[in-house]
Amino acid sequence: MSPSWELCASLLGGTTAMREAGERHLPKWPNEDEKAYKTRLSVAVLFPAFGRTVTTLAGKPFSKPLTLDDDVPETIRKMCEDIDLQGRNLHTFAADVMETALALGQTGILVDFPRKSEEVRTLADERALGLRPYALEIKPHQLRGWRAAYMNGKWVLLQLRFCEWVEEPDGPFATKKVEQIRVLSPGAWETHRKNERDEWVLYEDGTTTLDYIPFLVVYGQRTGFMLSKPPLLELAHLNVAHWQSASDQQTILHTARVPILAVSGIEEGSNFKLTVGASAAVSLPPNGDMKYVEHTGAAIKAGADDLKDLEERMRQAGAELLVLDQKITATQVSTENAVGMCALQRIVQGQEDAIDAMLQTFADWIGEKQGGHCKIFNDFGAATLSDAQAQLIKDFAAAGMLSKETAFHEMQRRGTISPDLKWEDEKDRIDAEGPPLGSLGVEGGMNPPARNANSQ
Repeated sequence: MSPSWELCASLLGGTTAMREAGERHLPKWPNEDEKAYKTRLSVAVLFPAFGRTVTTLAGKPFSKPLTLDDDVPETIRKMCEDIDLQGRNLHTFAADVMETALALGQTGILVDFPRKSEEVRTLADERALGLRPYALEIKPHQLRGWRAAYMNGKWVLLQLRFCEWVEEPDGPFATKKVEQIRVLSPGAWETHRKNERDEWVLYEDGTTTLDYIPFLVVYGQRTGFMLSKPPLLELAHLNVAHWQSASDQQTILHTARVPILAVSGIEEGSNFKLTVGASAAVSLPPNGDMKYVEHTGAAIKAGADDLKDLEERMRQAGAELLVLDQKITATQVSTENAVGMCALQRIVQGQEDAIDAMLQTFADWIGEKQGGHCKIFNDFGAATLSDAQAQLIKDFAAAGMLSKETAFHEMQRRGTISPDLKWEDEKDRIDAEGPPLGSLGVEGGMNPPARNANSQ
């Protein structure tokens, strides 16, 4: 796993994953003993800016249902209702793919086909048994390598190797997961498993009816063929900086909240006894003194300001993916539909192309002439960074990842809401108006397909 994938995956895993990462993301201080470090690590809590931003941005293209064009054959259209043979429709599958691409920089779609038995000889046999192609997401950390060549003006895969886990029976009731490496080449496949000596050896092999490797890549930020980097990598680094600064702030607060009682004027070897309590009195020698020594609090404010600054920079880093290219105006974007897209719109366009190629692979496998095309909603670009940040704040509040009061103050700070308004007054007005129309239920119709959270 590349360092950037490991970093992003840890952030997506939340506080638990960041604690498990230990010194990779929360270094020990000089001369800090192991016990003190483990205590500090055990109370650290992650501010989940990276995960929230990935979820929010990935949800924008799928806030409206993915649609299939009229050129999609009815046979493939029905397959899209359960695209992965695990109950996910194409909309939900594509949304999960988008989330991985945004978080890790890329992900892959493999079009697979159930293994045929010797009795299956014709297309009619396949259909009678319900055999059909299906989609699998191959995440970047599963890849073990590939070979490619530049042919006829484009890069073509000659070999693909990836790790997978298959479930097999283990006794009369249990099952077990077995790790294997699958090797694909045009028209053929192999699987390799470890033997008793921990060596990878050939386990099974076979052929396919395709003369190419049915693997499509969805990029977050492409750097080359099969190569990329996470488009929100800078946000990830800022989130780690916040994790570290928040740990420092917790330590300072713990120190500041525990004042130290200091006594002066006591000679060494004297019979002085100190009793502390509401009903106790202390007798001090002449010129003696006793007082509590407390933290001035200056470092606390500096730490709090640093955390706020990091949070603002993280919002900006996430919002940048929504800002339209400033080379042309927003009016030209809507009429020319060419340049001027924001980064997220370009990612969506790339995913559309990958899904179109996936549909064509379905068609090749079942003998259809064409697979057709799909459309993913992409009308969400913002003209300025301020507008993009306002979109993210609104989406965070709507998803329950930010309080309405905080969203109100953030909008006010950006000048979107009048500085004369007060949250307390607005909250009373909102409560007096009652719930918004449509929030108590919807009669008739069909809700858009829901998204599934995709864990890393």
